[in-house]
Amino acid sequence: MPDPVTRLASAALRLPPTRPGPVRVSRDLPVRARDGVVLRTDHYAPAVHGAPTVLIRTPYGRGGPLRLLGRLLAARGRHAVIQSCRGTGGSGGTFAPLVHERDDGADTLDWLRRQPWWSGQLGMFGVSYQGFAQWALAADAGEELRAMVAVVTASATRDSTYAGESFALDTVLTWAELLHAQTVPWLARQWELKRGQPRLATALEHLPLADADRVATGVTIPFFQEWLRHHTPQAAYWRSRVFADQVAKVRAPVVMVTGWHDIFLPAQLDDHAVLRAAGTPPRLVIGPWTHGSPGLFVAALREGLAWLDEHLPAASRTPVPAGPARPPVHIYVGGAGGGWRDLPDWPPPAVETPWHLQPGGELAAHPPVASTPDTFRYDPADPTPSLGGPLLVAQRAGPVDNRRVEARPDVLTYTSAPLTAPVEVVGPVRAEIHVRSDLPYLDVFVRLCDVDRRGRSWNVCDGLVRVTPERFPPDSSGALRIPVPLWPTAYRFAAGHRLRVQVCGGAHPRWARNPGTGEPLGTAVTLRAGWRQVLHDPAHPSALLLPIVHSDPRQSPVCTDLL
Repeated sequence: MPDPVTRLASAALRLPPTRPGPVRVSRDLPVRARDGVVLRTDHYAPAVHGAPTVLIRTPYGRGGPLRLLGRLLAARGRHAVIQSCRGTGGSGGTFAPLVHERDDGADTLDWLRRQPWWSGQLGMFGVSYQGFAQWALAADAGEELRAMVAVVTASATRDSTYAGESFALDTVLTWAELLHAQTVPWLARQWELKRGQPRLATALEHLPLADADRVATGVTIPFFQEWLRHHTPQAAYWRSRVFADQVAKVRAPVVMVTGWHDIFLPAQLDDHAVLRAAGTPPRLVIGPWTHGSPGLFVAALREGLAWLDEHLPAASRTPVPAGPARPPVHIYVGGAGGGWRDLPDWPPPAVETPWHLQPGGELAAHPPVASTPDTFRYDPADPTPSLGGPLLVAQRAGPVDNRRVEARPDVLTYTSAPLTAPVEVVGPVRAEIHVRSDLPYLDVFVRLCDVDRRGRSWNVCDGLVRVTPERFPPDSSGALRIPVPLWPTAYRFAAGHRLRVQVCGGAHPRWARNPGTGEPLGTAVTLRAGWRQVLHDPAHPSALLLPIVHSDPRQSPVCTDLL
């Protein structure tokens, strides 16, 4: 008989109706890789012949949500094969992020081809690292691959790890600690979580960074050490650990599900652009989610299972009825009066509009006037803290009131007058900030906020760039023009609200603090404070450039397809 939990989950997710069949589960199957390592695998089999297969490869164990997903897939007429990556979940070998996923994925596909129930039709489903494992295999799977579900993930992790050529300290160290926690006793882990993970908090403040993994976990974590050493853009280390050059070869239909405050959003949108250019446009869903938020999990199941129903038809006594054609892009517009929108493409047509930094802490759409620079002092011994935004831990991520950090003397803010009409921003966001510094090594952090009628300042999107002497040549006055890509967004600023731009020298521990010395990332211990000047005169027009979408088609006829 069908599992009642599967029935309840299907109803809760509002999945298209079908008559779920019984599921046969085989656990801990040994799949042998080419080097002899055994990869432990669970198989959820439907009670029908000729069913396609959905493969999920994961370093996070095969229980919990994956067990539910396996049953849902099998009850809906598909074989679900869930495998632990090497070195995790009982699989042999040592886990080394991104190193073995292509070969191990190919060996698993060869194993599938030898199974008597293999139909020659493959789908893949994956969240976060599980998605990296998908991209490692996708191009090699060829025509057997019929559909992919890629959730908060990307084909390349290098740019996310070193966003702006800094180092995503909070994400990387938190992930390293999470992976290590899978090896400790359950009760010990629960006690550490109950205490608020004090060891991790201490490690995020620790220098040198090369010792931070031991502070957080008590052991040395090889990949953390390697990522500290191989951080330069030309590092050969990453060439075999990113799969961006394979994306254009994938012909299977892909659905991408992500959130505006996800750590991999820019990289996932890069993959989206590559697939579009290659003639295989994916479906893109972006919601008001962070990397691990419950809403994202529900959306991933609903979107992913519906995508497989459409592109990897199940073998079932009761076929899943085809639903109406879905638009290629489905996004959530944040802010007052936003909500879900269907778009024909991403990004939509928009008018890039500069909002200039002005004297007196003002922000306005008119060009800057002659003015003296604003000044702040950045001290890496008391680094400007990060607050909300794209983080790995959902409870700390997303929009938060920024007034606490904006009150610091090392944070400059530029605020518009109250808006007389709504302003809708949809698409990529960037800034150009002109700075002078008494140190050649510095970071420039820029954040866009929505200031509501009560004065609360809610972060919308942000970005950081690390400056070294060779990256940005100074002009004759010694000023540097720093282009800062921010996270893309879709947000509606309500009438009566104000736009605010923060400019400061860091966002710690989300990004590793800049010591100001140019010392190597992993071994830096000397901290040098220094003064920064932010210029906003006609020769140095610092600005935030926003993709404005007007709600009145008479103002911007290129945007009428959003109405």
